[in-house]
Amino acid sequence: MKQDEPTIYESVLQKGYSRRTFLKMCAALAATIGLDFSQSGKVAHALETKKRVPVIWLQMQDCTGCSESFIRSSYPKVESVIFNMISLEYMEVLSAAAGFQTEEAEQNVLKKYAGEYILIVEGSVPKEAGYLTIGGRSGGDLLREAAEHAKAVLAFGTCSSWGGIAKAKPNPTGAQPISAVLKGIPIIRVPGCPPIAEVMTGVIAHIVTFDQLPETDMLGRPKAFFRHRIHDKCNRRAYFDAGLFAESFDDPNLKAGYCLFKLGCKGPTTYNSCAEMRWNGGVSYPIQSGNPCIGCSEADFWDNGPFYTHYSKIPLTQTTINPETWGAAAVGAAALGVGAHAGITAAVKHHKEKQQDKGDQNE
Repeated sequence: MKQDEPTIYESVLQKGYSRRTFLKMCAALAATIGLDFSQSGKVAHALETKKRVPVIWLQMQDCTGCSESFIRSSYPKVESVIFNMISLEYMEVLSAAAGFQTEEAEQNVLKKYAGEYILIVEGSVPKEAGYLTIGGRSGGDLLREAAEHAKAVLAFGTCSSWGGIAKAKPNPTGAQPISAVLKGIPIIRVPGCPPIAEVMTGVIAHIVTFDQLPETDMLGRPKAFFRHRIHDKCNRRAYFDAGLFAESFDDPNLKAGYCLFKLGCKGPTTYNSCAEMRWNGGVSYPIQSGNPCIGCSEADFWDNGPFYTHYSKIPLTQTTINPETWGAAAVGAAALGVGAHAGITAAVKHHKEKQQDKGDQNE
């Protein structure tokens, strides 16, 4: 970056915000990327000394859903990310310019900021020719060119991460994830259809703040946001453990909070932050709202069986029990427990009464 460019903190002040507002932004960032409040100072120091990071956002075969989700981020607000933390140099959805002007802006970043810019990719890449051409060039060529000197490559959404809906059978375009095109290049996968807005901005914030990629799992997903299955943090989990399931979508017990596993919920096999961070500024998420998880952040989710048909057992997971059998056993055990407790209570009461009778006789 140029030496005379302002730091992130200076750019915040230039836009009329106070230091108090800046520190609030730092606290929100710290929470988003998994730090406690005491580490907000570390975030503040980083933003006081670092300059904004150039970003190129490529859209391959996509529905623009990831972009739509991104601009609805609440913590941090997307305007804080776009105007203060990053310099969004190329993005088809939000660019004010068009045609040659936008292409020129991208080429300027590739030449001037090699090794400094972040590349974000939304959508899958077709194998078959003729399905994706931008400015007279294939999507694959544009992707390889932009990724060659990127500081970080972020795959936003299930399409760029795994191939997504476009890769579903019969896959006429030969859709594939960007990892199939960018061999040997580290990629941070942020899957979801679309991903949670705060997860996307949180990953960007981590890279900008610490100048390094976030810790990932074996599939390249940020651990801060994909370390748990939705099932692990689900607000209906207690009902699953008790063997209490909604039997249909018009079952009154669905509204009462019963588990949606029998309605096809994929929460036990899906890794994401839905149950922790929720959507729409933390208001709710599908399971809480009464709709089973469809596993949209997992590979090949569109072909992984009907959405609303449940498994008798939970596959490919540590939870290998049959939930219905376990539920019956749990209910039976609970009944035995209640019965045993009642029996013990009656015995104790009978013993106390006998002791009282003996005392009365002795008197």
